[in-house]
Amino acid sequence: MKQKAYARAGVDIDLGNKVKATLPQLLASTHRREVLGKVGGFGGLFALDVKRYREPVLVSSVDGVGTKLKIAFAMNRHDTIGQDLVNHCVNDIAVLGAEPLFFLDYLGTGKLEPKVFTDIVRGFAKACSENNCALIGGETAQMPGFYKPGEYDVSGTIVGVVEKSRMLNGQKTIRRSDIVIGIESSGLHTNGYSLGRKIFFEQLKMKPKTRLPELKNTIGDELLKVHVSYGPLVQSLLKRFNSFHDSRFTIHALAHITGGGFIDNIPRVLPKNCDVIIRKGSWEMLPIFKIIEQKSRVPDAELYQVFNMGIGMIAIVANEVAHDVLSFINKAGHRAWTIGEVVSGRGESRVE
Repeated sequence: MKQKAYARAGVDIDLGNKVKATLPQLLASTHRREVLGKVGGFGGLFALDVKRYREPVLVSSVDGVGTKLKIAFAMNRHDTIGQDLVNHCVNDIAVLGAEPLFFLDYLGTGKLEPKVFTDIVRGFAKACSENNCALIGGETAQMPGFYKPGEYDVSGTIVGVVEKSRMLNGQKTIRRSDIVIGIESSGLHTNGYSLGRKIFFEQLKMKPKTRLPELKNTIGDELLKVHVSYGPLVQSLLKRFNSFHDSRFTIHALAHITGGGFIDNIPRVLPKNCDVIIRKGSWEMLPIFKIIEQKSRVPDAELYQVFNMGIGMIAIVANEVAHDVLSFINKAGHRAWTIGEVVSGRGESRVE
């Protein structure tokens, strides 16, 4: 059969349709009863059950994976990227107390590779299922000549919901003497990869397949570790410590430690009269960050502003419940430590 003109120009609509035909099976595990219609419509449909809430507030966020994609290209591994994107978005709305409802994705590429597409979408579906979040639609764009061969970009949008009276607002609830609890990350998550790639592949002359004894892994596989989702943990924490039956919240705020590290993310939830002091050495640093700290020659002040340094989420909690919160997080399967405290200040965060 003669190839169609559009396919000769680089956009194969028939291949796209064939690949997308597998989506219903891939997305079945993410279905929620509120989802209406089917995948492939002009818009995703979600009927919010407003009877469950007194004053529901929708919370949304959009993000990408950044230059972590360069590691996926180099390793020819695409099964983790979708999970990274969903989990990052889930965490961004979790800090407000929101539970995720649905997710939409965007994938742009020069030439559609069926296996790569399937691996990415399977990652979306896996993470959505684990977070009880419906994957209700997306867009796949074939743009020949726009991307380098073998490369693509992804982004995603998440929508969640929180009861207005239960929404976390540290600017109103944080007070001096509150304790900062840090929850362990899996590695770089999805931030700092431009500097990380420069350190490992240019400065230290490593290759993605370089195996390091400290990591018990290749550097490429270590850098592709999936961004942890704290969503289910956050919902459990709020149910336990910020009860509907007690108007006095004891978990005062959460901050997702993404781009900007400790220095730029924590002030986003602070009142103007409080600072947070993060204590270096108060947690067990992951080996990959020890390597970066010891061999990169980048000053600590910058490292703690670029990377999460092994802490993916922080909780600012009332002093009197700090021990119980820490114990709860550990029993839920996440490693966590007391890493700092709230003091009088000007709404800043510093690492000492």
